Amino acid sequence: MDSMYETLMSMPLFAGVSRQRMSEIIGKYKFHFLKFNHGETIATEGEMCTHLKSVIAGNVRVTVKNKDQRFQVAQTLSAPDLIAPEFFFGKTTTYPATVEAIGHAGILQLDKTDFLNIINSDPIFLFNYLNILSVNAQRSIEGVLALTSGTLEKRIAYWIVALTQTNGKDIVLQCRQRDMYTVFGVPRQPLISALDHMTQAGIITYTPREITVLNRRALSAILAD
Repeated sequence: MDSMYETLMSMPLFAGVSRQRMSEIIGKYKFHFLKFNHGETIATEGEMCTHLKSVIAGNVRVTVKNKDQRFQVAQTLSAPDLIAPEFFFGKTTTYPATVEAIGHAGILQLDKTDFLNIINSDPIFLFNYLNILSVNAQRSIEGVLALTSGTLEKRIAYWIVALTQTNGKDIVLQCRQRDMYTVFGVPRQPLISALDHMTQAGIITYTPREITVLNRRALSAILAD
């Protein structure tokens, strides 16, 4: 029981909440604790986002693909990361990615009605959720500015940062370089020069078909410059 409380109180949604208050919440609402084996699907791209899902044990692999699957970004999330929290409400309420368990993974689920009741029951819960959404919204603004007037390094950084979460790790972007020329509207040499510069800085490594992120925080720092 103690470990469960510690796990829940480590989640961004419940940050700053007392143990007594957490006990009241657990006693009043339905917290579903699910276990998944390696390779099992936790959420599928396009599936309705009816429950708030959070990783509470192990790791999950989150993969975003475009329609023709010529481009994809994969990342690993660990406890206490939320899975696509910005898609729980709004115009689009379907998962943008497919999520699979890596090894044995534990997931906490809260349905939408219970979640709404929880965030309306205490300003701390509401503040925490709004803070999560605000971080994602601000990231988008930084990225749009980078795409319109930033360096090629900034544009590449935004492309990756916008499609991954703050704590995402083991990030791999799969895309042929010739497709990237089209995306960024540049010839081959400027793109290779930008990738080489980011590689020398220890931020990424790359091949003709793949970019592996070594330091996501450094990508975010590029956008902040």
